[in-house]
This record gives sequence, structure tokens and C-alpha cells, in this order.
Amino acid sequence: MPDFCIPLPVRLCYNLCEVISLNNRINFDLERKMRQFTIPNLMQYVVIGQGIVFALLMIWPSVGYTLLRLITLNRDQIFHLQVWRLVTFVFVPPSSSPLFILFALYFYYFIGQGLERLWGSVRFCLFYYIGMLGAILACLITGYADNSFLNLSLFFAYAAMWPDEQVLLFMIIPVKMKYLAILDAVLFLWQFITGSFSVKITILLSLANVFLFVGGDLKRSIQREIEHYKMRKNWR
Repeated sequence: MPDFCIPLPVRLCYNLCEVISLNNRINFDLERKMRQFTIPNLMQYVVIGQGIVFALLMIWPSVGYTLLRLITLNRDQIFHLQVWRLVTFVFVPPSSSPLFILFALYFYYFIGQGLERLWGSVRFCLFYYIGMLGAILACLITGYADNSFLNLSLFFAYAAMWPDEQVLLFMIIPVKMKYLAILDAVLFLWQFITGSFSVKITILLSLANVFLFVGGDLKRSIQREIEHYKMRKNWR
């Protein structure tokens, strides 16, 4: 089947992964230089921090919201030497719902530990730090950014490494990771198309780590899906 029959978004994503994925030598050099900054079990600390902030928001709202205002990414406050925000924004919890927060924190910990076991602590921390840097750059450009796309970059990386692994959606429905990733990618694309300039910049910069580290794996996964798509078309 000719290539023009392949859906355009799939071809665009494939070409993007091919163009911007780093080669192994560059990754090796970066990992060697970053070894001294490695934090083993990084996601454990991130999840614990988010859990503490969320607990304060629920149990002691006045303290919780004061803390929340102090740890978010804000360009004006950073320029006023509140430089701790460059790190503490990762501890902002992803939701205000008690039910969702338990699922989200467990999921972030699960996929973070899985990636760290596969890559090793150095490579995983480098992946996360580059995602942080992307969010910080987005903040400096637009004035504000958060950790939502950084957190979801972990999910995309995990789905690229284990596309056929099943998870229980809402603890009930078994779904393969690749289908959840496709759904998230569609939502991201919609946000990118319809969102403001700041949203576009935040998405591009916060997800740069995905293409830099798993671009090659995404490319191979997309290539396999294209081949399966061609085979299904030929059998019809």
C-alpha cells in the first residue's frame, strides 16, 4: 500500500521521532556528566512531596494554599529571587480530588519506577530533569507553567517502552498502554491547536524529553503499527 494512504498524523509523528531523537553517543555523554546529580528513586520523593501538599490542602487549607502559592512556577516571583520555585513546582499535586489523587500518585510512582529500573537512575533522572527544564523555559517565556505535561511525559515514555502492557482503567477496564497514549496524544494535539501561545510553548518544551529519549522507540512502535495497518488493508 502506498505511503500516502497512511494517516497523516501517524506519518508526521513518525518523521518527527526520526528527526529529533538523540543518538546513543550524545545520551551517553549527557548521562556521564549528570551522574553526580542523580537522585535514586526520584519519583518516590516527587510523589511523597505531592501527597504532603495535597494533604495540607485538604486538612489545613490556609497553610496548604499558602504553600501552593509559594511553590508554583511564576516568572515574576522567580525574578524576585524566589529561585526555589525552579525545583518545588514538581511537588504541586495533579488534582484536588481525593479519589483521583490516589490513583494519579500511584500511577506516577509505578511508571517512574518502571522506567528507572529499565534505564537506570542516571538516565531516568536526566529524562526528568530535561522535562523540568522544558517547563521552566516555558515559564520564562510565557510567565507561568506547571508540571502537568512533565508528569504526562512519563506516561508517554512508559507507553513507548511497553506499548502492549495492560493497565486497569479506573481499576476495572483493562486497556493497553498504547491506546491510552494515543488518546492522550489526541487530547494534547487538540490542546495544542486550540490553546493559547503559552499552552503551545508549554506542550512543546515539556514534552521535549519524550522525543529526546524515546524518539527511537516511538519511531519503531509507529513503524510496527504502520506495517500492521498496511497488512490489514491488503487483506481486505
